[in-house]
Amino acid sequence: MNFLSPQTSEYLNSLVPPRPAEMQKMEARAARDGFPIIGPACGQICYQIARMIGARRVYELGSGFGYSTAWFAMAVQENGGGEVHHTVWDETLSTQAKEHLAAMGLDEIVHYTVGEAVAAFKVTEGPFDIIFCDIDKEGYPNAVDLAYEKLRTGGVLLFDNMLWSGKILDESDQSAATQGIRETTGMLASSDKWITSVLPIRDGLSVSVKVK
Repeated sequence: MNFLSPQTSEYLNSLVPPRPAEMQKMEARAARDGFPIIGPACGQICYQIARMIGARRVYELGSGFGYSTAWFAMAVQENGGGEVHHTVWDETLSTQAKEHLAAMGLDEIVHYTVGEAVAAFKVTEGPFDIIFCDIDKEGYPNAVDLAYEKLRTGGVLLFDNMLWSGKILDESDQSAATQGIRETTGMLASSDKWITSVLPIRDGLSVSVKVK
């Protein structure tokens, strides 16, 4: 299920300012290979949030070949510098990310970790300004409390794929992944520790501000 029509998605992407040539190469690769990336409009939201709150420390749980990392790293660089943690289980993806981000002049900002994202995050010292989560969906609920511990008050927690191609609306879908997204949404929406909205852009992006 597409919550936005192809025409609407194309329109929203067209509003995003031109990206650096290396990012456009990443977009072309994702389209060619069917590799899931957050895309321009969603990337622009991540970049905008990072600029709005003056983010200097960002942690990504699940980073692919570095497309979302690039959006965060550009914002951090423009905020005066800091660090963005790129974490992925696959050595090849990590190497590809290094190549892309170095070509954009962001290599001094980005820290690379190859391994299971949550385990790596547990041993990384906070606090962070932004935490972005795109791991296996059944692991989303366990990431909420950990992110709360590592995020500063006023920081932002982002979860990707929160509309899950409409599967969250299918009551017959009781898979671990779909249930993980449902549980995470409920945890964030019902807690007085967070102010949360789910943005119906691409596959759904939840935005939660830590308020206490």
